[in-house]
Amino acid sequence: MPSAPAGLAALVVTGEPTAAYEDASSSAPCAAELALLRAALEAEVPVLGLCLGARLLAVAGGGTARPGEAPRIGWGEVRTAPGTPADPLFAGLPERLRVLHRHGDTVDPPAGAALLASCDSHPAQAFRIGATAWGLHFHLEGHRATAGTSTAPGPEEAAPGELMSPAPPRDQLYERFATLVASRSVGTATRAFFTSRAATWEERFGADGPRYAAAVSRMGLRAGQRVLDVGCGSGRALPALRAEVGVGGVVLGADLTPAMLAAAARDGRTGLLLADACRLPLRGGSLDGIFSAGLVGHVPDPVAALREWARVTAPGGVLLLFHPSGRAERAARHGRPLDPADPLARENLRPALHATGWDLACYEDAAHHFLARAVRAVRAVRAG
Repeated sequence: MPSAPAGLAALVVTGEPTAAYEDASSSAPCAAELALLRAALEAEVPVLGLCLGARLLAVAGGGTARPGEAPRIGWGEVRTAPGTPADPLFAGLPERLRVLHRHGDTVDPPAGAALLASCDSHPAQAFRIGATAWGLHFHLEGHRATAGTSTAPGPEEAAPGELMSPAPPRDQLYERFATLVASRSVGTATRAFFTSRAATWEERFGADGPRYAAAVSRMGLRAGQRVLDVGCGSGRALPALRAEVGVGGVVLGADLTPAMLAAAARDGRTGLLLADACRLPLRGGSLDGIFSAGLVGHVPDPVAALREWARVTAPGGVLLLFHPSGRAERAARHGRPLDPADPLARENLRPALHATGWDLACYEDAAHHFLARAVRAVRAVRAG
């Protein structure tokens, strides 16, 4: 089992006869699972917890698991909650579902969790934590193999007829989860990688501050202008940007990783946005400049990112792409040759900028820094 969610697209945590409330100590059997789930929740890695997996998810999120008043074993009904039409997985499911139960414990989801299904004896039968983690206390995945191996009275005898009932909602729910995982995979990888590093990021790279300030000074910003650091991380460039536009200007920092923004906030940096670099929550033409350090090579579609940045930048505005290491220096550090497909290579970057509404004004791929400055052009740009 991985010790951290880096590299994972999702987690599916299934059941076994273990009590989640006995597993709070670091030496307990499920301590590693709880630690991984806590890290997955922090990094917004999609999670699907089933039976024990749901109880562990609740505990990892700050809720509780405890013995129920009576075991719930066999086929029974659950009722979906009024809020399910807005849920990505439960929307459109029937108001009443026949599902397979096999648990004696019950669960209290953490404060703020969305209740999705319940029954009289165990009120929290399904819940969602945040936007990406679901707990199902019942076995919607039940099929002939699982029912046939049950030692409890009832499920195996009832299985042939009962197994047909949950099949359509089961398939719909799992298909939606798979689609959500696939659609978020790139962002999930980014958040999982940076979340565990956010607390020490500034400590590791804080010495680069003067080089960031020198790069910002090359933008040519003026007092009162509006500028965005996209992919701001811990906000290293934000003080320099503020110095350029003054107290009358607007400085924003956008990042996909909540933990990075939390680190920036701890350092007193403000104007922070949790946002996808390719879908910024800003009006067209609302910025005078965009600063981006090391991001273009890591977004799933660099051309789409450049087009989005052009959309939110007024004509004549400036884009500065920066890295405190040159391309050759970075390649050597990672033990690989320069990649001819690198979007920051001049022969790739210039046409990509032109096609998305930018004119390349300056290109420096030096031994110890990379810098490209582009100006928002006044011309029609083809969409998508």
